[in-house]
Amino acid sequence: MHLKLPKSVSALMRQQRSLQRAMTRVAENAGWLIDEPKPRPASRNTPRLLEVTGFGHNPGHLRMLAYAPSQLLPNAPLVVVLHGCKQTAEEFDQASEWTKLARKHGFAVLYPEQRSSNNPNLCFNWFRPSAVAEDRGELGSIRQMIDWMIEHHGLDGNAVQVVGLSAGGAMAAALLAVYPHRFKAGAIVGGLPFGGARDAMAALSMMRQAPQKSATEWAGLVRQASPDAAVWPEISIWHGDADDVVDPGNGKALVSQWLGLNGLEDTSPQRETLAGGEMLVWKDEAGKRRVEFAALHGFGHGFPVGPNQKSQPFMLAFPWSLSHLLVKKWDLS
Repeated sequence: MHLKLPKSVSALMRQQRSLQRAMTRVAENAGWLIDEPKPRPASRNTPRLLEVTGFGHNPGHLRMLAYAPSQLLPNAPLVVVLHGCKQTAEEFDQASEWTKLARKHGFAVLYPEQRSSNNPNLCFNWFRPSAVAEDRGELGSIRQMIDWMIEHHGLDGNAVQVVGLSAGGAMAAALLAVYPHRFKAGAIVGGLPFGGARDAMAALSMMRQAPQKSATEWAGLVRQASPDAAVWPEISIWHGDADDVVDPGNGKALVSQWLGLNGLEDTSPQRETLAGGEMLVWKDEAGKRRVEFAALHGFGHGFPVGPNQKSQPFMLAFPWSLSHLLVKKWDLS
């Protein structure tokens, strides 16, 4: 039976539906709908990153995307992943498989994402002093995201790791320098040392050729940012010796910076076997790993994603996947 509504009732229902849609748009624009996923294409086997819009006042105007498994245990670890230039969080994640690993092993993943309004090439602005100062700019936004993840998901604040590629690697170095007490460990891939550039021109020059500084000089740049720090996170540095975007000398400068901070600049490293490269490890007097450096032979500018992955810009096939390797190295499995 067809029921015909009076015109007045039908018009009222249309007005209500229209008003409801308008209120939803206002709420989305105001950031009231916190932690609501936006429709994004994803394969059936790939966990989906969700955008969080209410994590703080966001001084650096970054996007926050995150993934936490549904069966996440209390005090689970957190991995912060920083993409490179001309990349998005989802593109990086599809190749690196961090969310897949998080679902398998039970940890949470945070992807800060750059906006084109901040940098047209989607690079994190690691070279701007205002972007990497404590609780200011992009660094302040990432710190707020980390705090939100720990509080919202009941994560272990003493088990936070960060990994970044290229400009994301330089931003990871900034996080480790400015907030050393907030991180258990960090991995910098094709990145640059903290404090070596203070504007875009100097950054480009540094990418072409790493500045020559002593370990004491490099370490001093970090100590200016964290003068009271006594303990530093474990640092893992990865750089391809065929990198034609970021001079491999920057990887060596990072090693020098963190050896100086740990007082290990005069200590001989141990050599470890690494397929497709060479691994040097510096340990403290207690035998704990403090700094390690992997020179990847014939490897260009990018993130190693394993032999079965199809290479894409800055995500390069290699004998092993760095994401999988770091899961083991950081005891996340």
